[in-house]
Amino acid sequence: MDERKSDPIEHVPIGDLKIEPEAEELLESAAMRPYMNLAIAMMQGQDPGQDLGPAIEELAALPIEKRYTWRIASALKWAFADFDTINVEADRQTLSPEDRHRLIELLTHRPLQFCLFLSSFFGQKQMELMMVSAIRNARAVAAQSEGLGSAWHWSAAFRN
Repeated sequence: MDERKSDPIEHVPIGDLKIEPEAEELLESAAMRPYMNLAIAMMQGQDPGQDLGPAIEELAALPIEKRYTWRIASALKWAFADFDTINVEADRQTLSPEDRHRLIELLTHRPLQFCLFLSSFFGQKQMELMMVSAIRNARAVAAQSEGLGSAWHWSAAFRN
């Protein structure tokens, strides 16, 4: 039996949620106001017939560049614009243990967050297809790199 399925969902009061300082700043920004208005309208009206029209209309009127999903997608675009595994390997080999720990903490939950983002936008099935395809392609690229000896070359250079 899958242990995760038997675990009850833990309900945490909103006040007990931990958020990153940057996220708190973003939540208070003007760009998030339409999303917060929708969330407040949804929470205030537990009545299924409640009219969310004004909050939905406010979101619908936003240009794509002002949208929450655009902020995430464009941040990823710029984050990976010059992505190179050799640079990651060089950093991995030369980071202090403290800096390595800081990066690990920063990255630990990002795969889950990315999957949840894709699932919300594309749907569960499409997210799974995209992630499986990405993993398959990453394995193929890694195998090619190993075949060229570049991973060994960098590792050997850092051992000297």
